[in-house]
Amino acid sequence: MTVDAAKLTRRPIAAGDAASLAELLNAIEVVDVFGEYYSEEDATDQINAPSLDLERGTVGVFDGDRMVGYSSAAHKPLVDEVHRVTVSGGVHPRYRRRGLGAELLAAGIAGAKALHAIHHPDRPLAVDAQNNALNDGARACYLAAGMTPVRWYSHLRHPLGAAAVEVSTPDGLALEGYSVDNDAEFFAVSNEAVRDRWGGVPMPLEQWRAFLGWSAFRPDLSFLLRDAADGAAAGVLLAYSWDADTAATGVRDAHLLRIGTRRAFRRRGVAGALIGHALRAARSAGFDRASVEVDADSPQGSNGLYERAGFTVARAEVRYTLTP
Repeated sequence: MTVDAAKLTRRPIAAGDAASLAELLNAIEVVDVFGEYYSEEDATDQINAPSLDLERGTVGVFDGDRMVGYSSAAHKPLVDEVHRVTVSGGVHPRYRRRGLGAELLAAGIAGAKALHAIHHPDRPLAVDAQNNALNDGARACYLAAGMTPVRWYSHLRHPLGAAAVEVSTPDGLALEGYSVDNDAEFFAVSNEAVRDRWGGVPMPLEQWRAFLGWSAFRPDLSFLLRDAADGAAAGVLLAYSWDADTAATGVRDAHLLRIGTRRAFRRRGVAGALIGHALRAARSAGFDRASVEVDADSPQGSNGLYERAGFTVARAEVRYTLTP
C-alpha cells in the first residue's frame, strides 16, 4: 500500500471515534502483542477516562473515516513529588515507516507538556510511555525522542485448572467479596497501598468510579481481607475480564488488575491469601487462566510472590521516561 502521510487527516479524538479506535487497537495488537483486544465499549471506556483531555491531549490520524494512528496523553489529577503523564499511541501496521510514529510521539509529548502546564505547573514533569520489550521499532522511536528506559514490567499467567493454589486465610483476618457496602474501604486501601509503588499516586473518587464502572470489572472475583478483631481493612484485590479478549483468543482470562496491602498488615500473608482466593474463585467460575502485570523492579519482590502461586512470565514491557 502506498500512502502519502501528508494527505491523512489529523484531529483530536472524539467520543464518536470508539469503534474506529477499537479497530485500530486490534490491528496493532496483531503485530505488537500487548495481550489486549478491544470492543467498541472498551474503547469508549478509554476515551471517557477522567484523566484524558480529548482536545488538548489526543490526536487521531485518519484515512477517510478510518483511524490509522493515534496518540494520547493522560495526566494525573493528584501528584506527589513528580507529575507523571502517560503517553500512549500506535500506528496501524499498514501505515508504518512513513514517520507517523515519531510524529504521534512528538504530539503526545507536546500534549503532556500542555496538560502539565494546566494542572501541576509547580511540580517537575516526567513523560512516560510503555511498550513490549521486543518492539524494536517503538524502542528506536522513544530513544530518538530522548526517552530512556527506567522500569521493566512482567506480564505473568496462571493456568488455573488443577494448578490453582489452595491458600487459607491468615489467622485473625476475615475474607469478604466486593460490594457497595465496602466500596469505600476498597478505595481507601487501594489508594494507601499505591503510594509505595514506583510512580504510584492516589486515585481521585471520580476516577475510581470510572474504573469500577467498566463492564470488565468482576466484583465476584474481587476480595477484601479485614482484621477480625477491630474490623480494619487489611488488603484488597480487584479483578477484571474483557469479553473482547475472550472473543479474539478463545481464552477466558481473569486479570488481577489491582492488589494492595496496608503497611500495618504486611508480611502476614495478606497478598498471597487474596491471590489464592481470586484464583480459586476464577477457576470455579469457569475461567481458563489468570494474569497480572508486576513491576519487576518492585522493592516488595512481587514477581516471587506470584511465581510461588504458580504464575509464569509470558512477556515483558519497558517503561520509558522523558524529563523535559
